[in-house]
Amino acid sequence: MSALNAPRTRYVAPVGRDERIWLAFAVVWCLFLFVIMYVWQFFGEQRTPIESYRIEPSEFRALTQDYIASHRVGEVEGVPIVVPTDGGEAFLAARAFQFEPVLQLKVGESVRIYLSSYDFQHGLSIQPLNLNFQVLPGYVYVVNLTATTTGEFGLVCNEFCGLGHHVMSGRIIVTD
Repeated sequence: MSALNAPRTRYVAPVGRDERIWLAFAVVWCLFLFVIMYVWQFFGEQRTPIESYRIEPSEFRALTQDYIASHRVGEVEGVPIVVPTDGGEAFLAARAFQFEPVLQLKVGESVRIYLSSYDFQHGLSIQPLNLNFQVLPGYVYVVNLTATTTGEFGLVCNEFCGLGHHVMSGRIIVTD
């Protein structure tokens, strides 16, 4: 028997009825998930409306420092606390390995938060609400936020940003 002869047994069998049913189910399920992904954008209530603009990190740093200087009401652990006006604006900066300033909001008041990074790519996760945002240097993101519950909400970086990433945190304080 030479190596060029065809094998004697049949290696590929025709697709059976059970396999056709499972393949059809898998294709229908994939199409359903593909369609629902776009439908959810219009009918789901978990979509976060967000605006973004390009900005130089040095310009954002200057805007943030001016904002802190004019709205500062205190300090906690060396981080300034600011109180934005109702319907006003607030600046929140991510930098190695801290968010600044601490925002103090009132229940029912709306605020536009301008969010950016001075140095690296960071992530912002507002806990326990599970709101997540990418924070990139060179871009400012505008997040419209209305506080509905009193308490202290932690800000956590959810994007690895260096050796101090595990201690990168901040907070939003909501009062009556």
